[in-house]
Amino acid sequence: MTAESAREPGPALPAGIQLTAPVPGWAIDADVVVVGSGVAGLTTALRCTAAGLRTVVVTKARLDDGSTRWAQGGIAAALGEGDTPEQHLSDTLVAGAGLCDEEAVRTLVTEGPDAVRRLIGTGARFDTSETGDLQLTREGGHHRRRIAHAGGDATGAEISRALVDAVRDASLRTVENALVLDLLTDEHGNTSGVTLHVMGEGQHDGVGAVRAPAVVLATGGMGQVFSATTNPPVSTGDGVALALRAGAEVSDLEFVQFHPTVLFLGAGSEGQQPLVSEAVRGEGAHLVDADGVRFMLDQHELAELAPRDIVAKGIMRRMREQGAQNMYLDARHFGADMWATRFPTILAACRAHGIDPVTEPIPVAPAAHYASGGVRTDLRGRTTVPGLYACGEVACTGVHGANRLASNSLLEGLVFAERIAADIAAVAAAPSPVPPAVRPTTARAESAAVLPLIAPEARLKIQRIMSEGASVLRSATSLGVAAEALEAVYQEALRPADPTGPGKPAQPGVESWETSNLLCVARVLVAAALEREETRGCHWRDDFPERDETDWRRHLVVRLGTGRALELSRTATPAFPAVHPVDPPVPREPSP
Repeated sequence: MTAESAREPGPALPAGIQLTAPVPGWAIDADVVVVGSGVAGLTTALRCTAAGLRTVVVTKARLDDGSTRWAQGGIAAALGEGDTPEQHLSDTLVAGAGLCDEEAVRTLVTEGPDAVRRLIGTGARFDTSETGDLQLTREGGHHRRRIAHAGGDATGAEISRALVDAVRDASLRTVENALVLDLLTDEHGNTSGVTLHVMGEGQHDGVGAVRAPAVVLATGGMGQVFSATTNPPVSTGDGVALALRAGAEVSDLEFVQFHPTVLFLGAGSEGQQPLVSEAVRGEGAHLVDADGVRFMLDQHELAELAPRDIVAKGIMRRMREQGAQNMYLDARHFGADMWATRFPTILAACRAHGIDPVTEPIPVAPAAHYASGGVRTDLRGRTTVPGLYACGEVACTGVHGANRLASNSLLEGLVFAERIAADIAAVAAAPSPVPPAVRPTTARAESAAVLPLIAPEARLKIQRIMSEGASVLRSATSLGVAAEALEAVYQEALRPADPTGPGKPAQPGVESWETSNLLCVARVLVAAALEREETRGCHWRDDFPERDETDWRRHLVVRLGTGRALELSRTATPAFPAVHPVDPPVPREPSP
């Protein structure tokens, strides 16, 4: 048995740390439960279903409400004439600032082109030329045109449409409007399903469970931990928080990518902000200051098409120099026709906010966009908890390193979803060498530690703490203040409620669970950012402005230890260590 196919049982895991929630009142049995309905989740679900596995998709809102449909730019793959996976590999490694796992990147770029072709076969319609060839564009960090797009700037929406249609055509079982709560494990520490809360419009009421020997987290990102983000409201870090409570390792959470060009809506604007795709710069738009000066020309050979971390830093530096709150993206030279056909979504968003990019520069500033880190996995998407997989933005495969290359995210979700499905199918088909384990139960284990709930009112406080202390520019001082403030929020939740006081203790419910998840990922992010005393990729420390190749060309790995304490360690090299040693998997009793 090879390291690629083995699943190591490890020591028996405790029930883990759980959210305060009612005991599940109903259950569904399956072979696989996929949590999330973006490109990663739906591709995994379709491939598992095609392999004959009973698959259930659980998603927080509607099937098409995840982050995928907001993706504007496109999907990167070596599909154009003269382009090769090796060139795509090189650009990805450069963007990742020395922290990419090269084997993971090679997997991505070599399997990527065929994965995109299979996506097209599923029904996704990309923009093509009059001769039927894919129209390809460039984005930051790419030396070639290799970004396939759809609807001009509506690539994610088209991919989501195609996958949702395929899921419905396959009559795949879905549970919409459901927030996943915690992982279920059996007495050997193997995954045995998830608990979840279905909101009013779902097919079940209240807290229930999906019992399955394989769980795939495809929950997207955690951009809502900051005040201003391009992420939709559902992106509250639920998957990373669940994995931490279950004992899984997470890595590289300090590397949050701030998209350089987000429509600036004024100082203090909060929530989801309109994105101005990197593809606008790929087609020739220029970054300028209020005087019309192109300030990126002397900062990188690719100017506005430098990797995102470099462009974001360039914008922030210019804003600091001039005491400005934003810079501008000038694409007036595109003309009305090009704006209407190539970037109709961005054109409409700008005009909705009183800006006409046909006649005036677009005010832009960086905002939280993408988590390069997440739940640590191997090349088959396996986490350090047997039977638990992660895919897409919630995962850390090692592909992105310290800074994601533009439009690699959709490709990563696509490629690793197929690998996860293949691994789950192979494990399900493998004969059991010993008698099956005891059937898991959905009951809450007596030994489980219960996490104190964070009141929904703390959500805005957490977001402002993170935006002030842990956003684009960081220092020991700003991060220390953020850490203390987050600890105060946590300690407040631990205090017994004062029956005579004005406030009430937090009650189990979606808003409290989401806020608890946000606090969890915020504390890990700040701890990792404090630990990494260097500037690398999208982690910028004012007090450590240089990259440290001696001590810090390695990953930070975090897990939640006993007593809810964070345990941080460093890898020995930029490559991730194996998730599981080479041992036979613990057998599982198949669901009825």
